[in-house]
Amino acid sequence: MNAHPTPDTPDQAESGVSHCASAAPSVSTEKGAVPSAASSVSTAGQTVLPATASVSAAGRPASTVVLPTSPALTVALRDALHALPARPARLAVALSGGADSAMLAVHAAAVAHDLGIGLSLLHVHHGLQDAADEWGRQVHALGALLGLPVREARVQVEQAAGKGIEAAARDARYAALARLAQAEGATHVLLAHHRNDQAETVLLRLLRGTGLLGMAAMSPVSQRDGIAYVRPWLAQDRATILLAADAVRQACGWQPVQDPTNADPRYTRAAVRELLAPVLDKRWPGWRAIVARHATHMAEAAQILDEVAREDFARLDPGPDGASFSLKAWRELSPPRQSQVLRFWLQQNGARMPTDARLRDLLRQLRELHSLGHDRQLRVRQPGHVVRCHRGRVWIEAQE
Repeated sequence: MNAHPTPDTPDQAESGVSHCASAAPSVSTEKGAVPSAASSVSTAGQTVLPATASVSAAGRPASTVVLPTSPALTVALRDALHALPARPARLAVALSGGADSAMLAVHAAAVAHDLGIGLSLLHVHHGLQDAADEWGRQVHALGALLGLPVREARVQVEQAAGKGIEAAARDARYAALARLAQAEGATHVLLAHHRNDQAETVLLRLLRGTGLLGMAAMSPVSQRDGIAYVRPWLAQDRATILLAADAVRQACGWQPVQDPTNADPRYTRAAVRELLAPVLDKRWPGWRAIVARHATHMAEAAQILDEVAREDFARLDPGPDGASFSLKAWRELSPPRQSQVLRFWLQQNGARMPTDARLRDLLRQLRELHSLGHDRQLRVRQPGHVVRCHRGRVWIEAQE
């Protein structure tokens, strides 16, 4: 099978380890077959996990596992959870088997225990790589080592019209994660995106001509399909994560999987990482922190514009469900605010944001309509939705 990019996480540990069992063999964790998560005790720089859920080849309980943890990563994770409006009863970690998500699982095991939060590990098998089965085995081995349940979903990635394989795989992954999390009773899923990922995302979106909201890149918390996705390490450099992963490897022998497409410059994100980043590293060593800080500023500006758009929309005589508004009232706004409130309206109704060209065309057609909307033939298709005008009101409807 040819390698395709996977929607994996885009791409200072203290040791102080007294003893550690070698990584346990893969354990089936289907519903009804998973033991409850073992109790853990977090100490300075290490996570002690009595791995009663792990079994040796002879079926005997594994010895106590002491895993090294990074104080910086631990504090960042704690702060992210404390910043949530309410403490969730149960969390889940999206675990691909790579270094980033694996270290998030290791640190979450300790922090969740200390905070009295249940924890599950979620793995999505995309089948896009020849080594995908081996990655799944590594994920289950880590779950057994941590004494945590692993839930796995296998998905078929189909490239839809207008979507690349990466976008299609990402959509399939999020849909699977939502199903797994809901089955586990988890309302929040932790994602291991870090500062390097954030900087790459900003550069990619800048080169694609994205707007203000796009330049805000990844949010610390985002909602999708009824699940809150939390990214506690957006301010952490990947070097810190790799140090933690190396400490775990030295302690227990468990190693993260390697996705070859992450270093393949034929893929856009990998090209930024492998070709552009080294040049920037040489000329501006601190560029990732600067670009990530830029994303934070853009997020703040986007929030202000969102508040303005919300207030503007409230003055457009919106329908009870927010699916329609008065064309006449909309036309009284300045052109920039017309554009902003239209984006807000589309987003509120779950529509995919149109390209600049499509948005300009929609704005043009709405501005040219008579204020009473006599042109009842206006129907503008967006991916998954249709925008139409009827009797002076603009409507949006979902379409299969």
